[in-house]
Amino acid sequence: MSAKNLDRHNRFRSITVGFRVSPEENEAINAAVALSGLSKQEYCYRRCMERNIIVQGNPRVYKALKTELEKVLDELKRITTAGEISDELIELMQLITVTLCGMKGERDE
Repeated sequence: MSAKNLDRHNRFRSITVGFRVSPEENEAINAAVALSGLSKQEYCYRRCMERNIIVQGNPRVYKALKTELEKVLDELKRITTAGEISDELIELMQLITVTLCGMKGERDE
């Protein structure tokens, strides 16, 4: 039998929790995880437990920000001809804004 894998707080996580999401929800979760710099497990755990997500700036987070901003720009270019902004796009832009402001050390006003 292999040794128990403990997290950095010396906890043994032996229970698996799973749930189903739509493809759109999956994209939103993956975008939030990428912007946080955390693993998907750690991100979901912190969100479920209503704990703060503190983003540490690193190359992976900056790349995720760049990728998500490119998606937003493409969608905004598409929308200029169609006319309506989706709620998902607004939520993504708000998440990007909060992440960038947090990395700069700005407070919510």
